[in-house]
This record gives sequence, C-alpha cells and structure tokens, in this order.
Amino acid sequence: CEGEPTLVCFALKEEAAAFRKRVTGRTDISVLITGIGRANAARSVREYLRHHAPRHVFTCGFAGGLNPQLQLGEVIFATADAALRERLINSKTRLATFVCVATIATTVAEKQQLRTTTQADAVEMESEVIQAVCAERGIPCVTLRVISDTAREDLPLDFNQLTRPDQSLHFGKLALAIVKAPGKIPALLRLQKQTSFAANQLAAKL
Repeated sequence: CEGEPTLVCFALKEEAAAFRKRVTGRTDISVLITGIGRANAARSVREYLRHHAPRHVFTCGFAGGLNPQLQLGEVIFATADAALRERLINSKTRLATFVCVATIATTVAEKQQLRTTTQADAVEMESEVIQAVCAERGIPCVTLRVISDTAREDLPLDFNQLTRPDQSLHFGKLALAIVKAPGKIPALLRLQKQTSFAANQLAAKL
C-alpha cells in the first residue's frame, strides 16, 4: 500500500549506521539488518514482507570492486525498474552489474577471476536473492552499493576463516588472528577507515 515505508536493507549494522543517523525520525523509511549471505537475506526479507508492503526496496551495503575503474567510495546500482533507473542515473549514480557470491572475495586474484568469468563490475553477497524475492511480489527493487575495497587490493585477512556458521564475524577468531599476525593491524585500521568512508558516501547518495 502507498502508505508503507520504503524498505532499505543492509547485511550489517555497520553498513547502515551512517544512513540511520541521516534518517532519524523519518516515518517513510524502514531499515532492515538482514545478516550476511543469501540465506539470511532471504529469510529476513521474506519475514518482513509477510507483514509489510513497501512501495520500493533498496538492497544496500558494501561491495568489492571487480572493475578496475571503480574507486573507493563510488556508489553503483542495478535495477529492473525503469523509473528508478532514470532517477538514479539523473543523480549521477553509475549503473553497474553485480555478481552475488557465497564467500567473501578477499584477494586480487579472486576478484580478477570473478571479473573474467562473470564480467561483473562488483561483488556482494545478498542483493541477488533480495531482488528475486521482490520480483516474486512485484515490488520495485534497487541494488545500491558502495565500493569498500577496489579490484586492486587484497583484504588484510581471510574473513571467511573468521566467521560463525551463520556467517557473522567471530570476534574471538579475529582477535586470535591479530595476535598471530600483529603486522596486519595497520592494514585492518586502514580497512576500518575505508569502510567508514564508504558507508558515509552511500548514506549521502541514499
């Protein structure tokens, strides 16, 4: 129904934090933290849609760059909805293609392989299934993502080895990994700054 808030989905609260600050008190926007990966995203969005009928759904958050032209903090999108596509292009947001994967692409080599096999511009882990769920119900959906790590950079750790079965980060494993490799601390701090910058760029565009 027309009165329902637009739904904006993020996998992680860290991705959503900057946007939430900007929309405090807004009743026309609802933010949903889905958890990481297809299964969590599908479950969370289906449950939300059991009780709500948003006019639009945005699936947002970080993405790894596969196209070497994409820069840190660049906001890109994909949608099958012509009206939303026109509005985003007019806002100077770049139209792009995404590949949805089951594990985090952590190295330049992995990103290059994905680029070669899919020709996608960026990689993420939730939007494909959210788009599919919305398509089933005829709800216009936009994937709107920000580049948090470019095609030319490795992540400082293999975060796939530091997660729980539900794909959430296991902080005990992270702490142990840092103890074993303290030389990674500067790169981790740099990544933290990058993701904070990226989250703010995404929030501004949203």
